[in-house]
Amino acid sequence: MSGRFSSRPARGEDIPAMAAFIFEHGPNPWNYLPQDAVLAHLQGIAEGAVRARLAEGDGGELAGFVTFLASSNFERYQATERRDVPQGYVGEAVVHRELGGRGLGSRLLREAVQGLRELGIHDIYIERHEENAGSAGMMRKAGFVEVATFPDPERRSAGTRRTTLCYLRT
Repeated sequence: MSGRFSSRPARGEDIPAMAAFIFEHGPNPWNYLPQDAVLAHLQGIAEGAVRARLAEGDGGELAGFVTFLASSNFERYQATERRDVPQGYVGEAVVHRELGGRGLGSRLLREAVQGLRELGIHDIYIERHEENAGSAGMMRKAGFVEVATFPDPERRSAGTRRTTLCYLRT
C-alpha cells in the first residue's frame, strides 16, 4: 500500500467492501466482531443511521474506515448537567494491517469526531478492550480520556476481559 491516502464519506455501495475489509483486518484478540452485529451496523450506512469515513490509497484501495452515529446509550456517564445533551458513538475503527501505527486511524477518528460535531454532537464515546494498546494510543491522540473500565466477559474473551470506555467533549 502506498503512503498517501484520501478520505471520503462512506456510501451504501461501499458496505460489501467495508465488511470484507473489517473481517480481514479487524480480527485480533482484543476486538469483538460478531458477524451479524457488524453487518447490521454497516447496513446502517445505507439506512442513514450510521456514518463512516473511508481512507483510500492512490489506486482507490480501501486503507481503513471509522464508523460513527448519534447515540443515547451513555447517558449514565454524562455529567448531571449534560444528561440531556446529544451523544455520539464511534463504533468501528479499522486500518489495513500493513498501515498500523502510521497515524491513519487517528486521522480517521478525528474526521469522525468532526462528522459528529457537524451533527451538533459534542459528547462522544468510544470503547476498546482494556489492554488494546494500539487503540488506546489512537484514542489518546484524538483527545479521548478514559471514563470507566468494567468487566465485559460476553464481548471480551482475551486478557482481562474488560472494556474501557473513553470520552471526548468537543
